Amino acid sequence: MKAIYKAFFAMAGLCTATLVHAETITIATVNNSDMIRMQRLSKTFEEQNPGISLNWVVLEENVLRQRLTTDIATQGGQFDVLTIGMYETGLWGAKGWLEPMKDLPSDYGVDDLFPSVREGLSVNGTLYALPFYAESSITYYRTDLFQQAGLTMPENPTWEQLGEFAAKLHQPDKDQYGICLRGKAGWGENMGIISTMANAYGARWFDEQWQPEFTGPEWTKAATFYVDTMKKYGPPGASSNGFNETLALFNSGKCALWVDASVAGSFTIDKSQSKVADHVGFATSPTQVTDKGSSWLYAWSLAVPTSSKHKQAAQSFVTWATSQQYAQLVAEKDGIANVPPGTRKSTYSDAYLQAAPFAKVSLAMLEKADPAHPSAKPVPYVGIQYVTIPEFQAIGTSVGKLFAAALTGQMPVQQALQAAQQSTLREMKRAGYPK
Repeated sequence: MKAIYKAFFAMAGLCTATLVHAETITIATVNNSDMIRMQRLSKTFEEQNPGISLNWVVLEENVLRQRLTTDIATQGGQFDVLTIGMYETGLWGAKGWLEPMKDLPSDYGVDDLFPSVREGLSVNGTLYALPFYAESSITYYRTDLFQQAGLTMPENPTWEQLGEFAAKLHQPDKDQYGICLRGKAGWGENMGIISTMANAYGARWFDEQWQPEFTGPEWTKAATFYVDTMKKYGPPGASSNGFNETLALFNSGKCALWVDASVAGSFTIDKSQSKVADHVGFATSPTQVTDKGSSWLYAWSLAVPTSSKHKQAAQSFVTWATSQQYAQLVAEKDGIANVPPGTRKSTYSDAYLQAAPFAKVSLAMLEKADPAHPSAKPVPYVGIQYVTIPEFQAIGTSVGKLFAAALTGQMPVQQALQAAQQSTLREMKRAGYPK
């Protein structure tokens, strides 16, 4: 009998050890609200998959990109799930640094993904990441302030019109600023909005021979408008503001106008976090001399690096977090307007469109975005607010720092443009362009 009890407790100990040493996958993600929600709701995944536990590393956008780039380039293996965009997916997938997303469950609904999103996350027809949410850029504005001032927002505004509106609505003595735009340096931060603004003015990053064009008239007009408008009608300390900071400013009622990611729509109308939820209007991203490349296309997505030691478990999580079932979970827990947007056709049901007043504008911008033709002039690259070459991450961040310096008054716009031209030309020559 003692032997039987001893064997029983030995088995119990083995089972306990198995549970304690569940397979742990480390997920690196950005500190955006949708990802914070994903982390909160992932308890459901752990309940459904008791053999997998999740370790979260949540980072600010610029820091996340630096950490992931270093880790994957060195094959460090620190992370099992990466939160990346279309830029990294195409480059890293082509290098063989990401696991192909094959053998997905039959109920995943790959055909439900928007074609432009699938193509942006594929290399030679193979998916290397699954989209968590996709976004374009749109214009947010305060309908109450517009009404009080007797102003009417056009369905398709220009940047100059927004500048005129900002001048009329700027009341810093009331802690109300005419316009809020990203100012934090980074290829995915201030350069996201500045690049699409430059595209709208007819600019491009490079001509057909890969020569940068920062000292041309188009970039000069766009950069001058950006810096002058933000200095006159923007909030103080704008050079520290990225996506999250400008969203917080808008939701606190301090911005009359804001142009940024369409994914913010659900947060601007959420009364639990927005003081102006009942007074938000939505319009297309501003154009100017052209609408080519005036609105960006981006998809925050989840990928599994080849350096992961837990590939199967990692892909299980990625599949779950980007599935229709996850979308249903968000709808049940937090309301249908908060479903991650822009990735699936099925999201845009009548119920969603009715609950999400921003959805029609967002969808129109997503469908219009064309990364293959981001400028009114021909270009040798693909990408609207970025250029899909390995060198762009360093170049874009360097140029972003120069624009941030112009915004803070450390240098005049013309000097920033000349410095951007010189540094970009130097890096492109070093990289061997034209190729």
